[in-house]
This record gives sequence, structure tokens and C-alpha cells, in this order.
Amino acid sequence: MLCLGVTALGWGLNWPVLKFLLSEMPPLTARGFAGLLASLALAGFALSRGLPLLVPGRKWPALLVASLLNVTAWMGLATMGLRYLGAGEGAMICYTMPAWTALAAWPVLGERPSASRVLALLLGMGGVALLVTGNGVSLDTAKMPGVAMILGGAVLFALGTVWFKRHPLGLHPVASVAWQVGLGCLPMALLGPFLESFDASQVSQAGWAAFLYMAALPLCLCYLAWFAALAALPAGVAAIGTLAVPLIGVLSAATFLNEPFGPRQAAALALTMSGIVLAVRTGARRG
Repeated sequence: MLCLGVTALGWGLNWPVLKFLLSEMPPLTARGFAGLLASLALAGFALSRGLPLLVPGRKWPALLVASLLNVTAWMGLATMGLRYLGAGEGAMICYTMPAWTALAAWPVLGERPSASRVLALLLGMGGVALLVTGNGVSLDTAKMPGVAMILGGAVLFALGTVWFKRHPLGLHPVASVAWQVGLGCLPMALLGPFLESFDASQVSQAGWAAFLYMAALPLCLCYLAWFAALAALPAGVAAIGTLAVPLIGVLSAATFLNEPFGPRQAAALALTMSGIVLAVRTGARRG
């Protein structure tokens, strides 16, 4: 529960931070280089603690697939989608992910959804649905590219969640996150200079602070917490726990970006948190 809480808080707060950062940096450059910085920091920490970083040869295929699904697709598509959508809208669409995870975990992992887990998922998705309708999401032509990108990232991250459970890497958690974040962000960092225009001298101090926040919390601490939670809980339960992210995203977007928050959002908070508590309690009893 603590690991899920850390993940949800850090990733939720990152949505308005990322939306602000995209006003000063292009998406591939922002995500790619923040991820490489986070990877180097984690690798340096591992070396300073004497933690093994070596990846067994037979684990490289699983590591590459996990990196592409959990980092490249998830962060790349979600970041580019924010150019078309608000921070709250992006967070809400992104966290349809638990539904896709539950669908994939049943045939691949044999995690047959119990009645309580289905109820938890319905409560959580009901909260997300309230948020979507409350903010007046309009799937017009201008927003459709962003919706397609973020929804695609959610589906691929769900597959990455199931893949991680099906093909454990057997690495120390710090080494696992360092490799996945580094390998996952490398394609974005390499493509950025060819596809985007970026002038570092035009980035404000607040922009650099947002960049460093993204590298330190969402990409270092939160990924460590996420994989720790995923190792301890069924994939479906861990995924339902992330439904707190869009609520934190909406609350923080309302605070920092003046996006709307009212009774509907408060009701969504109650629904989603009820679903998360039910899912985690069910998973803990089964564990």
C-alpha cells in the first residue's frame, strides 16, 4: 500500500508539472533526457552501494520488451498526447490502464477476476468516468490524436505490467529500474534532435526545476515503488491501485493550472479510493 501510495502521488503530481514543462521543452527531448538522467543517477547509486548491474544474457530479450512497453510507449505516447489535451484529461484517459491489465492478466497470468476485484475495478473506473464527464471532455478532431496516443500508451503499459509478472528479470530493483528507464528513454532522446526544435537557453528556471523533478521523482522513486508493488501484488490489484493517479492529477491540475474541480470530482475521489482500498485489501488477504 505504501509503494502504491508513493507511485500514485508522484505520478499524479507529475501531470501538471509535465504539462507546464511542455510549454518550454518539446516532448521527446523532455522525457528522453530526463529519463537518461534518472537512469544514470540510479546506476550511480547502485554502484556506490555495490549492487549488481550486470544483466544475464538470457534476460536481455525480456528486458528490452519490458523497457519498450513500460517506459518508451507509456511515457512517449502519454507525453506527446498532452500536446492535444489538458493535464487532467490526459491523466484520466491514461488510467483506463487497470481495465486493460485485468483483461490481459486473466488469459496470460491466470488471474481470474473475483467478484470483489470486479467491483473494485468498477468503482475505480466509475470515478474516472465521473471525472471525464465532469470536465466536459470533447473528442473532437483536434483532440483525437492526443486521445489515440494516450489510450495506446495505456494499453501498452498494461501489457508491460503483465509481461513483467510473466517474465521476471531477476535483477535488483534499483538495477531493473535503471536499465528499463535508460533503455526506454534512449529512443526518445535519440529521436528528439531530429524531430523537434529545442533551444536550452530559452528554458526558464522553473522549467529546469520541472525537468529535474520529473527525473528525480516520477522516473526514479516512483518507478522503484511501482515495481516493488507489482512484485508483491497481483498485476490486476497493483493496476487498480494506480487509479489514484488521475485523481491526484486532477487535484494538482486544479491547484496549479486552474483546471476545474467541484462536487463531481469529489464524488469521483470517493468512488476511486473505495475501489483501491477494496482491491488492496482483497489482494492482501489472498497473499
